[in-house]
Amino acid sequence: MTIKTIIFDLDDTLLWDQKSVQTAFDKTCEYASEVHNVDPVKFEDAVRVAARALYEGYETFDYTVLIGINPFEGLWGTFDDPTPQFQQMKEIVPQYRAQAWTNGLAALGIDDAAFGMELGERFVAERKKAPFFYEDTFAVLDELKGKYQLVLLTNGAPSLQNLKLEITPEIVPYFDHIIISGDFGKGKPDASIFEFVMEKAQVTKDDGIMVGDNLMTDILGSSRVGMRNVWINRENKPQNPDVIPTYEVTSLTEFLKLVRQL
Repeated sequence: MTIKTIIFDLDDTLLWDQKSVQTAFDKTCEYASEVHNVDPVKFEDAVRVAARALYEGYETFDYTVLIGINPFEGLWGTFDDPTPQFQQMKEIVPQYRAQAWTNGLAALGIDDAAFGMELGERFVAERKKAPFFYEDTFAVLDELKGKYQLVLLTNGAPSLQNLKLEITPEIVPYFDHIIISGDFGKGKPDASIFEFVMEKAQVTKDDGIMVGDNLMTDILGSSRVGMRNVWINRENKPQNPDVIPTYEVTSLTEFLKLVRQL
């Protein structure tokens, strides 16, 4: 079965989102340590714990799970999107940001809500300044462009995912279609979004392939519609006996070698 269409995940597949988030945390927590003499690592851990606890307590949490939005995207996203749930998140996030950082300070014995609010806004600015790609992202896309139909399928709020693409504009021209779960209404691994992609791109399950880093979204979802998939396992994560990828590679470069053989 010849591959005609390659469907790529965005975050931590083409964009190194984990590094972007970590860089923003590093810079923000280092600044906090200069003001309040906190341990930056312990402070980051405290903020991450506080953010998750707050995030999971909001009534929008189930919707964020459906769309595929994690707590740390909530720390810098605006959610200026049209659905009622996104509008509700838009109202929540300014307080969420401030409270997550304030609660992180409180966990280390520091009562400073004004500084917590400042740190929340500083994290947003640092995250926007820190987009990273993997070193082989563009070499691989250059090789594939024109030989295959390329589709970008990403979970998240349209406002946030489009912001990521705005601050990394060089990636957009490679793709024939860009599909964001928040526009569709459900995220990976729901089978319906993969069915939508196939209809939109006029691709069948047999001549398309899904490439992503996440077993429980990219690989599970594409498996549900019978499409072949490639798990990019850069960090040597353990396999899951319940979700078995068609292929497993350690980099985009290794995927490129694989796709040439298919």
